[in-house]
Amino acid sequence: MFSFDELTSPERELWNAYPEGRTVDLRGAVPGDDRVAEGGQWGPERTVRAPVVAALMLGAHGGQPGAVPCLRLAGARIVGPLNLAGAHLAHALWLEECWFEEAVNLLGATTRTLVFKGCRVPGIEAGATRIEGNLDLGRSVVESGAPSHFHHRVTALSLTNARVAGGVILNKAELNAPGGWALAGGGLVMEGGLFCRPGFVARGEIRLPGAQLPGGLYMNGARLEEPGPRGLALNLENSVISTVVLSSGFLANGTVELRGARISAGLSLAGAVLKAPPSGDGPCLSAPLMQAVDLDFALAEPPSGAVDLRGAQVSYLRDSQHSWPEVVELDGFVYGSIRGDETGAGTEAAGRRNSVAHRVAWIRRSPGYNPQPYEQLASWYRKAGHDDEARRVLLAKQRHRRQTLPPAARAWGHLLDVTVGYGYRPWLAGVWLLALTLLGTLSFGGHSPRPVQQGEGAPFQPLVYTLDLLIPIGGLGQRSAWYWPDESLQALAYLLIAFGWILTTAVIAGVTRALQKN
Repeated sequence: MFSFDELTSPERELWNAYPEGRTVDLRGAVPGDDRVAEGGQWGPERTVRAPVVAALMLGAHGGQPGAVPCLRLAGARIVGPLNLAGAHLAHALWLEECWFEEAVNLLGATTRTLVFKGCRVPGIEAGATRIEGNLDLGRSVVESGAPSHFHHRVTALSLTNARVAGGVILNKAELNAPGGWALAGGGLVMEGGLFCRPGFVARGEIRLPGAQLPGGLYMNGARLEEPGPRGLALNLENSVISTVVLSSGFLANGTVELRGARISAGLSLAGAVLKAPPSGDGPCLSAPLMQAVDLDFALAEPPSGAVDLRGAQVSYLRDSQHSWPEVVELDGFVYGSIRGDETGAGTEAAGRRNSVAHRVAWIRRSPGYNPQPYEQLASWYRKAGHDDEARRVLLAKQRHRRQTLPPAARAWGHLLDVTVGYGYRPWLAGVWLLALTLLGTLSFGGHSPRPVQQGEGAPFQPLVYTLDLLIPIGGLGQRSAWYWPDESLQALAYLLIAFGWILTTAVIAGVTRALQKN
């Protein structure tokens, strides 16, 4: 416990102001002399010992009747460790443009609103803290300190397993922990939002696995310039969040991890820039098993690394020409509706054709062959009433599958494709039949065959004879009544019989395949 006589002049001023909640402003009259980055050079007239701040917050000087105590201090150089671990702080702490010599320890504390606005702090440990209000670090620079109580990585700001009744405000703040964790918030539970809006910069991983953020995460315009030890820039694995806004100039130089995240409203990456970790290992976006209502993936430019959406589920997907990199994992990705800007100019039908070509090319960016992305896309086209487009997608699926088959099966697949389009283009069989009928009629029409039985059978008719050769079932009485002494014409007759069987088999196989689910 301090006696009043032991206090310096600025400490006495703070001591007297605390019970009434008055602000003690130690900043100079000239704005240029108050650069917080140079706070280590401030003299005794602006120096306050951290234990004095702790003593006041712990009740060393009681309040006055009719006033609410609050420690409000601006422009101070705070020396020594500010250790409030496990403390119960009944009143708010408001520090503005203060320079801290050592880290702040709030481990396991129960506090009211905490404000470190525009300060420079060498690390804040607030793991397992209960904050009945807001935590405001707007415009502050928080550097990495020693490894946290909860983890071995160097950490700038630790909120692991913390509970915050209000919001966490990091607008225009800077968290520096290169190679470590800029923000460690695993298990963080908040009622308000987490705000890291324009001007926010992080060097190190923003780590929020298992966090519960019903107030949302807002990082529009934020810059995550350096990833953490695993190449992660933002880790929201298995988190439960209402809204995630990573838009309007958001930059991540590392993986955005959303594995198993549940987002009850929307995930927006409109206008964002996603870059792979500097090592080149790992995707730009990893979101397997993610659930979200809206996914706005209209990025500002194509990602420099892979995008993993395996097993993810969204109700509405919006993308653009800049959305997808060379590798996109789509197996198991389910969406209720999809909208992009790929349709282009022209008629509505031409736009849908462009859409199908664009979407099939999107699916082909996925490594290997997986039928589910094709089935999902075809299902969406069918629900939208575009059956022709759905058939085009399923035809593309069969062509992709064909590349994985052995040579004999590939040859049969090519035959099905050419003749009936795997059953999705049955009109092709009619085209072949018409062409072969015309060929046979013209070839046989200029020659006279010999009857099998002299004086018996119907007169020779080239068109009917050709049709009788092409139709393998039943008969029209021409094929069995005539034969050709000319070997070339007889060979043509045998060829038409073979084509008839091939076309019939292909039609039956193709239609059967088309009627099946896969």
